Amino acid sequence: MQHFATDTPYMKLADPPRVADGYVVPGEQTQQTNRQALRGLGLAVKDLFHVAGLPTAAGNPTWLATHPIPQATSSVVNTLLDQGARLIGKTITDELAYSLNGQNIHYGTPVNGANALRLPGGSSSGSAVAVATGSADIGLGTDTGGSIRVPASYNGLYGFRPSHGVISVDNMVALAPTFDTVGWMTRDLLTLSQVADVLLPAAANDSEVTRSSPLKLIYSSSLNQNCQHGVQLQAILATLAASADFTLHDAQDSLNPSLLASASHAFSVLQGAQIWASHGQWIETHSPKFAADIAVRFAWCASLDDKQIVEAQTMQTQFVEMLAALMTANSFIIIPTTPGPAPLIDSSSEWLTNYRQQLLNLTCIAGLGGLPQIHLPLATNPSNPCGFSIIGNKYCDRDLFELAFLIADTLLTDLQS
Repeated sequence: MQHFATDTPYMKLADPPRVADGYVVPGEQTQQTNRQALRGLGLAVKDLFHVAGLPTAAGNPTWLATHPIPQATSSVVNTLLDQGARLIGKTITDELAYSLNGQNIHYGTPVNGANALRLPGGSSSGSAVAVATGSADIGLGTDTGGSIRVPASYNGLYGFRPSHGVISVDNMVALAPTFDTVGWMTRDLLTLSQVADVLLPAAANDSEVTRSSPLKLIYSSSLNQNCQHGVQLQAILATLAASADFTLHDAQDSLNPSLLASASHAFSVLQGAQIWASHGQWIETHSPKFAADIAVRFAWCASLDDKQIVEAQTMQTQFVEMLAALMTANSFIIIPTTPGPAPLIDSSSEWLTNYRQQLLNLTCIAGLGGLPQIHLPLATNPSNPCGFSIIGNKYCDRDLFELAFLIADTLLTDLQS
């Protein structure tokens, strides 16, 4: 019989159900499929996903106290369990998933699996740390503004967020529905791809990578120069440029910090309006205690007016049109996932607020466009990991995995030569 781990922060159930010893993990008694593609792999589930019979706290005790124990399980969780994954437990998330730091004032901050002096990244922090420390093989989470990509970067993991809408978000606590996606993190690319084979529908393979012609990698030298691992990224790009499989295009005029700052502001406004529509009434009714920075953001959400929202919608339309013109067939954007390694735990709140803006300037590209993005931890050092991402056209999710393997093979061949 399997028990849920509650003795470590990153695997802690927000409020373990009072059950008899020997409680069977949901899914262990489900009907076995013939394939069992994920058989034996440990699964850590972010505490936004409902699992029948277990509480969902969404990172906040007031949420836990004001919502019943779910009677139905997320279809994504069910699919993974049906394919043989073994549920290890539910994991800590930032409050209502509205942060990128990985801190939680109620249930503790999971310890970064690569460097205990640095933040784990959120809001899928617990799932990331569970995988980074070997407690699980698959970290299931959500990604609205970067909550898979950021903790994957900070913990030296592979991470994937799909095109918006291709994976069901049923039986899950929403943040901003038109931006919410289900994502996952693993320690290796093969496992990341195996999960994709299980969860991605055929519609996520709209066009296949054409190997007969070089693949166009779009980068921005100005973005690379502004990140802490820019020299490593430039070396990686030089290696890829030397391969016959790739051509490179510097889109610094399109993907420049000024435009991305405007785009990320639009993303924040649209996300904030949806957050308040989703949770504003609950917040006003129950007055939950939030961490100071999260409380400030919720208050800002409440203050948004129609004019700001319309302006943000206009910016989103223009930005998506720019991306469509930039990303022709066989084109992919390659960018730093985060501005650098994870911030130190003792970073000031003012510094973290400024850093959050830099983060959103990078993560808003896929967010506003509803595009798939995969993080590769290939520009890193073991104690301060970070890396880069490739972004594909919408609904071409599987192409990203083919490209990721090709890039990894190219870089490995270069290192061995």
